[in-house]
Amino acid sequence: MTALRMRARDFLSDDQLIAVRQRVTWKGIALIAHAWALILGSIALVAWWPNPLTLLLAVGIIGSRQLGLAILMHDGAHGCLSADEKVNLTLSQWFCAYPIFAETRAYRRYHLQHHARTQQEDDPDLVLSAPFPITGMSYRRKFVRDITGQTGYQQRKAQLLNALGPKEWPLVQRAAHFWEKLGPQCAVNAVLFAGLAAAGVWWAYPLLWLLPLLTWQMVITRIRNIAEHAVVPDSSDPLRNTRTTHANFLERLFIAPYYVNYHLEHHLLFYVPCYNLPRVHRILSESRYAERMEVQPNYAAVLRLATARPDHEDRPGKLVSSGRRARAGADVGGDQAAGGF
Repeated sequence: MTALRMRARDFLSDDQLIAVRQRVTWKGIALIAHAWALILGSIALVAWWPNPLTLLLAVGIIGSRQLGLAILMHDGAHGCLSADEKVNLTLSQWFCAYPIFAETRAYRRYHLQHHARTQQEDDPDLVLSAPFPITGMSYRRKFVRDITGQTGYQQRKAQLLNALGPKEWPLVQRAAHFWEKLGPQCAVNAVLFAGLAAAGVWWAYPLLWLLPLLTWQMVITRIRNIAEHAVVPDSSDPLRNTRTTHANFLERLFIAPYYVNYHLEHHLLFYVPCYNLPRVHRILSESRYAERMEVQPNYAAVLRLATARPDHEDRPGKLVSSGRRARAGADVGGDQAAGGF
């Protein structure tokens, strides 16, 4: 089956298209600065007022900003952080991808296949949406694995083993392979740890960087994956094989940062920076295509659709799929950190 195509000029004027596709470097930098300001501010809050409530709040905010860095890396993979590709790649790699153990260029090669073959049999991200709908019991098991760090551990373990290479390789070859796969990521994380240690809060690296990365970031990455392509009405219609989900302030703070909820608009115009996607959504919503668009009011509504299978049909699965997808992600520079898009 071949997906239908839509042209930008089917719903945008020439002036609108020029405006929404404009890539402004300072806006990309501002979004990255916003993510890091919330991360560092959350760490400062816990250091100033350490208690279980501020710790939970910080883990939620930092985990969402780690997903936010993955989203901004994804924008960089589409060349949207800056019109200058050298600046775009520098911003995407060093300030977004490397801190969360990802890599932009390898992700880009993999991810563009998803855009070319969205929801088709050869879509590399189909594994993320094909199992749905599932039962509520099945989702609860997934949630427990995510929030307890089991999913994150499996993914990072697979990424590390991939970077180490086969045991039969000579040590020099394995070391070179490790640096190619994870060297810059480890270097950036070492700098992050050193900076926190110099500030007198070395404990923040394991507690407020690695812990959110392995727990809450995994929870919301799964929710975002579900929202984007699971249980969509028509896999061949570009207005219905992906989904936009309206998000309120709390959902944007904890689940869907940096306009990632406008996924339908992103798939129609993947060269549009994320901050212009709300404008594309407004234009589409006022066009003759509005009734066809797959739009849900919030993430709770999406999860109800995705867990609509009755519990009596529940078939407990294994954690193998997480490890298998993690190995695939490791091969493309940590795509599981980005989670599909």
